[in-house]
Amino acid sequence: MSAAEAAALLEVKRATLYTYVSRGLVRCVPERGTKENRYLRADLERLKARHDARAGHTAVAAGALRWGEPVIDSAVSQVGAEGLAYRGHSAVRLAVEGRSLEYVAELLWTGTPPAEPVRWPSPEPLLPAAQVAALLPPEAPPLAILLAMVPLLSARDPTRFAAPAEQERRRGQRLLRHLAAWVGAAREPARVARALEAETVADSLAAAWGVTAKRAPELLNRALVLCADHELNVSTFAARVTASSGADLYACVGAALAALSGPRHGGACDRIEALVREVEGPERARQGVHERLRRGESVPGFGHPLYPNGDPRTPPLLEVAYALRPEPVAVRVLRTVEETMREAGHPAATVDFGLVALASALRLPEGAATALFAVGRAAGWVAHVLEQREQGHVLRPRARYVGGTSE
Repeated sequence: MSAAEAAALLEVKRATLYTYVSRGLVRCVPERGTKENRYLRADLERLKARHDARAGHTAVAAGALRWGEPVIDSAVSQVGAEGLAYRGHSAVRLAVEGRSLEYVAELLWTGTPPAEPVRWPSPEPLLPAAQVAALLPPEAPPLAILLAMVPLLSARDPTRFAAPAEQERRRGQRLLRHLAAWVGAAREPARVARALEAETVADSLAAAWGVTAKRAPELLNRALVLCADHELNVSTFAARVTASSGADLYACVGAALAALSGPRHGGACDRIEALVREVEGPERARQGVHERLRRGESVPGFGHPLYPNGDPRTPPLLEVAYALRPEPVAVRVLRTVEETMREAGHPAATVDFGLVALASALRLPEGAATALFAVGRAAGWVAHVLEQREQGHVLRPRARYVGGTSE
C-alpha cells in the first residue's frame, strides 16, 4: 500500500506511520523508480486489529481472528522473536541436529522428549494400491491424493470414535505413515507397498516419489521437522475447531487438509512453482522479478507477518537445496529470484520458498512441496487435536450482526 493508503487504513498521520516503521511494527519496501515506499498490508491490518482490540471485548474478539491477538491457550508451539519452538525446543535446532519427524511428533503429542531412536511400526496396507489408483486421475496433485486417502482410512477404522489419547497417538503414527506412502499413488501405485514398509516417514516419502539422491530421506526429514507445527495457522485452527465438536482424528485431519487446499494457505508453494515456469530460465529470472514489481504485482514466497526479520525455517532448507543440486534450471531460477529480492531490499523468503527449492533439487513432481508441508504439519495437527480434547470446550465464537433490520 502507498503511504497515503496505509495512513488512511490506520487512521493516523503519516508521521505516526513512519514511527511504526522505525519501531519495526510495519515493514516497507522501496518502490522501484521513485522515492516512495510501499507498506505491507498484512502488517498494517495486524496493527489495526491490535489498536481496535483496545476498544473493548467485542473488538478484541473480532480483531483476534484476523492476524490479531492470541485466542487459544496452547503449549504445543510458540512463535516469537527467538523463532519457532516446539514445546520449548527450537524447531530449527531440532531439524539441523537431525531429529526425526517421529521424535518431534512424539514431543509435540506428549510434551516430553522421547527416548531415541523412535521407531513406529509399519502400518497394514489400506487397499490394493492399483485399485485405489484407478479411482484417481493420473495428473492428480499430491495434496488431492491426501484429501482422498484420509476418508478411506477413516472408513476402515471402526474404533476411531471417542478413542483414548494413547490409542489416538498410535492412530496418528499410522496416519502419518499412510499419508507419506500414498503421495505418489496416482502415477506410481507400485511404490506404495515399499513406502509403507520403509523405516521412517521420510523414508516412506522418498520411496513413494522414487527419489534416488543418497541424502534424500535426511533432507526430506529436515523439511518435515521444520513444518511440523506453527501455532494457530488456518489448517491447525480448522483441526482444533473440528476436534472441539468431538469428531474423530481422521475428520480433524481431513478438515485441516481441506483448509490447506485453499490458495491463501497451501497455495503458496503452487504460486512459487508457477513463477519458476513463468520466467522460463535463470537468465530471465532477474528481469521477471523486476517486471512483476514494476507492475505492482507481488513475488510469491517472500515476507511472513510473524517474522519481520525473516522466516528462520527457510535458511536450513535453502542451504541444503543449493548444495545438493545447484544445476537444475528450477534451482537456479529460485536462487536468482531470492538474490534479486534481497538486493532490492524486500523481505526474506518464507518456508514455502525453501520447500519448493528443496523439491526442485530432489526433482520431485509438481505439487510435492505442498504435500511435504502437509505430511510434516500433520504431526502438529494431531498434537492440537489432542490438546483441544484435553481442554474440553467447544470452539464456538459469536457473530456480531451488522445487517439491516426488517420493517
